[in-house]
Amino acid sequence: MYRALTIAGSDSSGGAGIQADIKSFQANGVFGMSVITAITAQNTQGVFSIQDITPDMIEDQIKVIFDDIRVDAVKIGMVSKIESIKAIGKSLRNIENLPKVIVDPVMVSKSGFKLLSEDAKDTLIEELFPLATLVTPNLPEAEEILGREIKTLEDMKEAALDLKKLGPKYVLVKGGHLEDDATDLLYDGEKFTYYKQERLNTKNTHGTGCTLSSAIAANLAKGMSIEEAVREGKRYITVAIEHGIELGKGVGPTNHFYELYKKSGLL
Repeated sequence: MYRALTIAGSDSSGGAGIQADIKSFQANGVFGMSVITAITAQNTQGVFSIQDITPDMIEDQIKVIFDDIRVDAVKIGMVSKIESIKAIGKSLRNIENLPKVIVDPVMVSKSGFKLLSEDAKDTLIEELFPLATLVTPNLPEAEEILGREIKTLEDMKEAALDLKKLGPKYVLVKGGHLEDDATDLLYDGEKFTYYKQERLNTKNTHGTGCTLSSAIAANLAKGMSIEEAVREGKRYITVAIEHGIELGKGVGPTNHFYELYKKSGLL
């Protein structure tokens, strides 16, 4: 079986973070493993507090996984502090034959809680972007990284060009915050590939970014090309959003296992 590792924060409500990543890995036929960077107290209404895991513990988690188990893809999600980012960068640079790395630059939760400290943005870019096979910012994250507004498809193209200069092999700018249809844009350094999707009318979108980036990581672990991995990841997240779960009093999660449950007769 193929294997993927998520390096990210924990979501106590199960809709995002490492919980969403592992669900997404497993739903896409890949065994999921995790390195926890932080523990959050959150539910469907928001993030209320964060406690970071020590850099030494982050390094130890990464080391023991790679010492023992083949890893076919790595997804990096929420890392909130400079020390945590440096620990991840140091650990990954010490790995021979580093597998494909997907960096999802999580910065702010849907409720507006800052998940990346103000002084850590530059470190994230300097340490992790050059290691990335693919970075997957949404529009607010791309705006934060580049320091300008991104409102149109043309803006997204310019953003992709500038994000590519920061070191990753590929850039996926996610257009879920566009006013029209949710079009994502993949840039490989030479050409743009568009993934257009009609906007779905639902509030249950908690963890969509984590879920999509993890689905892409799973697909890359299985040997798909970047274009195929993104296309199949988009198809998977669309179904998961369409059948999102009414959970709690706020923004519910996507349904990671809808297709598997349906095939097995549980739905």
